[in-house]
Amino acid sequence: MKRNYSAFAKDIPAYSGPKATRETYADLKQLSAIPGHIYTRPELQILPGQRRFLKMPWLVPMLELLPPTSIGHLKEWGLSTVFVLAKNYNKLVHVWESVTAMVELWHPQTNSFIFPEFEATILLEELEIMLGLPRYQRGEELAISYTVDQINSWSILAYITTKKNDLYSMTSGTRVHLLPIAQWITSQCKRKTTNYTAIAKAAAICICGVILFPEADGAISFGNLSIIDSISEGMKIGQAVLGFLYASLTSAALGVLSMDRSSPLNYGWGCIFNSGRWRT
Repeated sequence: MKRNYSAFAKDIPAYSGPKATRETYADLKQLSAIPGHIYTRPELQILPGQRRFLKMPWLVPMLELLPPTSIGHLKEWGLSTVFVLAKNYNKLVHVWESVTAMVELWHPQTNSFIFPEFEATILLEELEIMLGLPRYQRGEELAISYTVDQINSWSILAYITTKKNDLYSMTSGTRVHLLPIAQWITSQCKRKTTNYTAIAKAAAICICGVILFPEADGAISFGNLSIIDSISEGMKIGQAVLGFLYASLTSAALGVLSMDRSSPLNYGWGCIFNSGRWRT
């Protein structure tokens, strides 16, 4: 339910930074006992330093080589904003202290942020996106149901290249590595090939993998690969991104991170899709 902010804003103290947030958060520990929550594990460092979040040096140079036709495809698929973010990737600044404070306030059991005077939860608009609900009319069950097919990562990547050596370098286990894909894009652009759609699909994998589903080792899951590939088929990935972020908040708050490869706020959603591909 939406509430008029002005009606209760006077009762909310002004935000005075992450340090003050952590200090006031001590009073919230009595509200709910969450086993394994980060506030009970002071030894856990979810953000141990910038060294775990080094930027991909290949991203911006690769994007500067993209032919206009391939960029046009990205825009047609609704990736204009993601493309702009990727183009300015080297200028992005992460304020880790604020991110840490947000994780410490996250309540995994209710999917809400708990503040001293109020709680903030997921918006109805976000819920509509995540569940695929229609906004203005009564929905039918068949219209919002999904079936799951087994993901074949090679069949998705085969649109880009059919060379087995390339496919082997791009995949390992249940993960897809972005650097070999970027190297393929660079080679195609320098050779001035006209396979513009394939270049655009490969670029979509790279920019979405870095901006929307980033992980510290520069790889994405097969499930996220399938989601990104669906963009070119007209599907929207808003629900996947939202779910990915909220699942990552829960993972970070409970300290169940894969510390060797995943960033704190972008982890866990891919495993939901590992067993299948979303189709309407």
